[in-house]
Amino acid sequence: MLAGVPLTLQLAFSSIALGLGMAIALALIVRAGLRPLSWLAESYVFVFRGTPLLVQIFLVYYGLGQFRPELQEIGLWWFFRSPYYCALLALTLNTAAYGAEIVRGGLQSVPAGQIEAARAFGMSGLTLYRRIVAPIALRQALPAYGNEIILMIKATSLVSTITLMEVTGLAHKLISETFRSFEVFFAAGTIYLLMNFVVTRLIDLAERWIAPDLKRENRVAMVPLDTR
Repeated sequence: MLAGVPLTLQLAFSSIALGLGMAIALALIVRAGLRPLSWLAESYVFVFRGTPLLVQIFLVYYGLGQFRPELQEIGLWWFFRSPYYCALLALTLNTAAYGAEIVRGGLQSVPAGQIEAARAFGMSGLTLYRRIVAPIALRQALPAYGNEIILMIKATSLVSTITLMEVTGLAHKLISETFRSFEVFFAAGTIYLLMNFVVTRLIDLAERWIAPDLKRENRVAMVPLDTR
């Protein structure tokens, strides 16, 4: 089953990277409040957050496969006939919806007073976002987005339903050959646990690097005070 780890990580991090770009764009559209673009973005987030990921994978792989002649005419059949690309597309669309809400929450957490102070110093546009809004929003959104990364690593197990041989797909294959379901699934769960353990450590290091002062404040706050 370790042979399926590279495919699992490739799907997870590729979808996270592509989904992050979409999430930032969706969050900025919603924040801008430009109708009907913001309405379309909110509808997208609502649909993909409100439907199961497994159904979305089936719709992309099996559902769009019914439109083979139309896809061949526009030159996209090579994409939708591949289980890998269909899985990557479904995972990306799904994580973009959740990521948009995380990014939007991070942007909303930026104090209005700091934005006004930056404008008073003459900052505007991209400079304001780069120096003030983005760093603060990143500090607030990183923990939640770290959870999204972990969820996406686990969500890759669903792509085994469309013939991809990642960790769970290889686990199903081993069970059909050995009929030892408990041992195989226990090993598969251990592999996912180890992958997510490494990811959580990396996310924690990133949080300490981005916001070392907050980590120190949390440690000080946890020290019991002597009230005698």
